[in-house]
Amino acid sequence: MTTLNDWSYLAAGIAVGSSLTWFLRKSSPTSSDLAPVSSQTENLLQDNLLQQVKNTELAYHQAREMSQFKAGFLARTTHELRSPLNGLIGLHQLILNDLCEDPAEEREFVAQAYERSLKLLKMIDEILSVARTDQGTNKLEIHSIHLTQVLQEVHQLTYILAANRNYSFTISLPEPEIYVLADYRWLRQILVNLVNTTFLQMEEGGIYLSASTAATNNCVYIWLDVPNHAVIYSEPIDLIKSGKKINQENMEMSSGMKLLLNQKLLEAMGGKLEIIPSPITKEAKQDLTRLQISMPLAIPEAEHHHMKENLDEIDCIAPL
Repeated sequence: MTTLNDWSYLAAGIAVGSSLTWFLRKSSPTSSDLAPVSSQTENLLQDNLLQQVKNTELAYHQAREMSQFKAGFLARTTHELRSPLNGLIGLHQLILNDLCEDPAEEREFVAQAYERSLKLLKMIDEILSVARTDQGTNKLEIHSIHLTQVLQEVHQLTYILAANRNYSFTISLPEPEIYVLADYRWLRQILVNLVNTTFLQMEEGGIYLSASTAATNNCVYIWLDVPNHAVIYSEPIDLIKSGKKINQENMEMSSGMKLLLNQKLLEAMGGKLEIIPSPITKEAKQDLTRLQISMPLAIPEAEHHHMKENLDEIDCIAPL
């Protein structure tokens, strides 16, 4: 069924395409031009326009996939839990049907089932924790936090994984006076999860972590530029196959589910997570996709307390 978002995306694509077509016609030389445009300049203009069309098309498809990804939270959660349950059922079927070769193999399957049950319980606890936070049951400690300090700690907690896999990890720290309004522990954990999951998805290349402010909407953007092949939400969920020979899967939560939970936590803190095309720069030696986190801009705690003290003092001396 076509949703309102689908029509919005289609309308945006048509509008962008029409604008680019008009621009191409407008920019093409006519007989009335005083100075003819060289073929080299014309080719360069066409290449730039084609690149803009390509980026617009990529942004359109990514926005659609991201919207569908968020809309399927319940389906993805149940699918995520069903996978390890299938593995548990398969192990118990082997035991109950007397398909084990000897008591030692039967004990091995029992131990595997017990280990999988504990991991499944841990996965459920993580999902419940995020769900309770999203509903407001688990209270967030929202404060004005120093963004540079958060990014430095994220780099310290993740650079070893990058070094072990021979990936480059470049971080560009923001201005030291930038503060964001967030829960310190959750924001740091979300960034660590995104960086670590990206490294686990990558085959080669590197990632770039940076941040900047947007004066127009009092917002701070945290950017994680990753290789296109490591985009997290495109990672499929593999069902655990049942049978006599059962693989030793890690039974870890999928990267797609982690991304979905991170989205929920950011929204609970007044933030947002989007996937957009990464800007083209001369330094980039690979095609990148940008994970963009937007958080409310905040003032330092010391300045906040100073302003509050001044307001309290004004209230004290105000005439009755």
